[in-house]
Formats: sequence, structure tokens, C-alpha cells
Amino acid sequence: MKITVVGAGAVGATCADNIARKELASELVLLDIKEGFAEGKAQDMMQTAALLGFDTRISGSTNDYTKTANSDVVVITSGLPRKPGMTREELIGTNAGIVKGVCENILKHSPNAIIIVISNPMDTMTYLALQSTGLPKNRIIGMGGTLDSARFKYQLSAALDCSPADLNALVVGGHGDTTMIPLIKHATWNSIPVTQFLSEEQQEKIIADTMVGGATLTKLLGTSAWYAPGAAGAALVESIVRDEKKLFTCCVSLNGEYGQNDICLGVPVVIGKNGWEKIVDMDLSASEQAAFNKSADAVRSMNDVLKTL
Repeated sequence: MKITVVGAGAVGATCADNIARKELASELVLLDIKEGFAEGKAQDMMQTAALLGFDTRISGSTNDYTKTANSDVVVITSGLPRKPGMTREELIGTNAGIVKGVCENILKHSPNAIIIVISNPMDTMTYLALQSTGLPKNRIIGMGGTLDSARFKYQLSAALDCSPADLNALVVGGHGDTTMIPLIKHATWNSIPVTQFLSEEQQEKIIADTMVGGATLTKLLGTSAWYAPGAAGAALVESIVRDEKKLFTCCVSLNGEYGQNDICLGVPVVIGKNGWEKIVDMDLSASEQAAFNKSADAVRSMNDVLKTL
């Protein structure tokens, strides 16, 4: 199994580190446009192998896509990170050109790869990857909802004083501060609805804090977060390479599901060896469906920016 991570910055390196530690591939390639950067990160990680006990071979490349040939899974983290006060939407112009170029170069050497998109604005970059490559829709996956759901569980676990591992909770819709939809009425603590333990005020705070989770960290750190985004990308890689059939919220192409067409948006999907293998149809309430439709409208307006580039 061969995996490539494009972009050796904080998110890409963290994703690669998780992949290596879990030995998800025999060969792992880090690629970056900055001279020597990916090579340095790869060598640094390889020097942990004897300490951590993994056998994955990690190599770095400065923009040489021939080194990525025959990759089974490719994770794209390339692009500018957010700065404080910057929205994901403001990144479209710059990152669209980067993501499109990466996809074209990857497929020249790995035509059968499954592509995981982390670059922001993630919903629009996932849509761009699908439209520009012409790949079967199951082979293009946007990571956003996986990260947002993990952040949702973090907020719930803090409020409930419980283990995040005991929680089932999903965030659907767009991967944006105003477009994501934490489905708190569907969230459970070991099968018990969390709403039994939380007041309406607590529920509203958890939803609000989840929605600004990324912006909160950007303000604190001065740049985008990386530990959780990197781990979320690696979790998707793991479900693919081990054919785990795990249920994640991912940004995928919708063709009638949840009442939407010609858009990539976060919904529950089963992730396995073929990429995303099935969209799970949830029974949304009228208000949840209305919020989902509003989220789709916002993402579609971002997608329209692509036409002007």
C-alpha cells in the first residue's frame, strides 16, 4: 500500500505522522513545493521509527510527482492556511489553482488513487476536485465533517464530563463557521440521547462553540489548527486501507440525496476500500432539513466563485 500526502505543512505532516505510526502503508510520500521541506519532514519522521516501532518507509519530494506514482490514496492539504479574521471562503481564489494543479499531477502518475481533500474552503475544493478530474464520485472525499464531528464530541464530552469515545455525534452540512449543522438531537451517550442530560441553554452553547471551533483555534494559534485535522485525515485513510466500513461525516457528491444536486456537502457515509461506498439517509426534522438547505445555498454560492476564476 502506498499513500501520498501533498503539503508537508503542519496539517500534512501531522496526517503523515499518524499514518506512519499506525503503519497504514508500506510506503508514504510527502510532497511540497518548498525546496527541501518535505524531505526534511520525512527524514525527521523516519528518525522516530526506531523509537515508535513502525516500519513504514517515508520519503519526501520537492514537487516531483513521479515519486508519488502508483499511490492508492492521496491526501491533499496544499494551500494557504487561514489567518486570524480570515474566512475559509476568502481562500478560494488562491487555493483553487493549487488544488486543481495537484489533482492533475497526481492522476498523471496514480490514475486509480482515492483522493481525500483537506484544503480550504473544503466543500468547494472537493467540488473542484470532482469536476476537474472527472473521477468516479466515490473516489473524491472531503474531510471536513469528520473533523467537525470530532470537535462536536469534544464539546459534548466537556459538558457531560464523559469520554468522547462513548459519544456518537454528527455534524452535517458545510465545513464553515456558519454552514455546519451539529445534530445535537441525534447525539447519544452510549445510546442514551445527550439531550436527557443537557439543558436547552447548554445545548445551544455546545452547538455555537462547535461551529466556531476552527475560528477559535485560529485566533488562539495565529493560524489553522493541525492536530485534529491531521488525525481526521488519517482516520479516513485508515478506514479505506483497512476496509473498515466506518461511518463518518464526509463531503461527497450529492445527486438527489438530502434533496440536493450538483454539490459536495457533508453527510454520513460509509468509508471502505472503494472510497465512500454508501450515503446513509438520516431522518432530519423539518428545521434540520431547512438548515441543511440553507447550508447548501451558501456552499453553492462559494462554488459559483470558481466560474469567475
